[in-house]
Amino acid sequence: MKEKEIIIIGGGPAGSSCAWKLKQANKDVLILDKRPFPRLKLCAGWITPRVWKLLESSPRAYPHSVHLFKRLHYFIRNRKISVPTRQYSIRRVEFDNWLLKRSGAEFEPLRVRQIRSENGYFIIDEQYRCKYLVGAGGTNCPVYRSIFEKQNPRESHKRITTMELEFQYDYRDPNCYLWFFDHDLPGYSWYAPKANGYINIGIGGRFDDLKAKETTIQQHWNYFIEKLLNKGLVNHIPNNVKGYNYYLRHSLKQPQIGNAFLVGDAASLATLDMGEGIGPAIHSGILAAEAIIKGKPYSVKKVPKYSFWDILFWWRYLI
Repeated sequence: MKEKEIIIIGGGPAGSSCAWKLKQANKDVLILDKRPFPRLKLCAGWITPRVWKLLESSPRAYPHSVHLFKRLHYFIRNRKISVPTRQYSIRRVEFDNWLLKRSGAEFEPLRVRQIRSENGYFIIDEQYRCKYLVGAGGTNCPVYRSIFEKQNPRESHKRITTMELEFQYDYRDPNCYLWFFDHDLPGYSWYAPKANGYINIGIGGRFDDLKAKETTIQQHWNYFIEKLLNKGLVNHIPNNVKGYNYYLRHSLKQPQIGNAFLVGDAASLATLDMGEGIGPAIHSGILAAEAIIKGKPYSVKKVPKYSFWDILFWWRYLI
C-alpha cells in the first residue's frame, strides 16, 4: 500500500492549487484523478484578475493562450448593458495542465471507488493511505459522497444544469456576450471567444425551475443555437454538445471533518450571480492547504459569493 501524508482527489484548479501551496511548504503530496492530463474540460474558462493574483501570476507570465475582454456585454431581458472591465478567457485543457505541472506534486490516474477510515488514516481503494485527504473531484467527488454528504446535504434549488460546446471557429466578433433570462430561461447563456481560434458557447439554468416551468435545457439550447445563427455570431454548430450539473454556493456546514477537506465544486462554491467556479476553486484550494500547513481550522468564508465585484473593481487585483 502506497503511503502519503496528503492525498488530493481531483487534479483540476482546486486540487492543483492546493497541491501547489502544500509543495511550497515541502509537504508530501499525491494527486489522484480519474483521467490523465492534459484532458478536455468543457468550461467558459473565465479568469478574473483575482485569480491571477491568487496564483501569483499574470496573463503575461502564463505560457498558453489568453483572450482579453475589455468589456462584458450583458443582455437582461433584451436590455443591453456593457460593463468596462478586464477579464480573461483560457482553454481548460491548457490551464489545468499548467496548474498541475506547476504544482510540482506527484500525480497518478485513478478512478476512486472506495474511501474508508482506519486508525486515524484514510484508505483509498485499498491501495493508498494518507493522514490528510482533500476532496477536489468536482460535483461527484468521492470524498464528498463518502465523508461529507450526510453533514452537508446539497440544496436542490441550487442545482444548475448546463449544455455547452467548445470548438475551433474563425470568429469575427471577439466580444463576450451573456444573455440572462432569455426566452424565460432561469439562468443565462453565453458566447465566449478564446485565443487561437476557439469559442465556447453554452447555457445554464436552475434544474428545479426548468422542471416547474415544464421545459427542458435541450429546448432552451435549441432556441439559443438559432439565436446565435440568426445573429451571425456563428455559421455552424458541431453536434457534440455535452451537459453536466453543478451547484451554486450555499451554506456549507462542515467543509472540514477531521483531516478531510472539501474544495471547489465538491464544496459547491460556484458564485451565486455568474456560476463562476474557477476562482472559488483556486481560492478554496489555497485556503485548505494553509489550514493543513498551519494546523488551523479550514473555512471558506473568505471565498467570495459573487463575481460582479471582481468585474467592477478588477483593478484592485492587478500585480
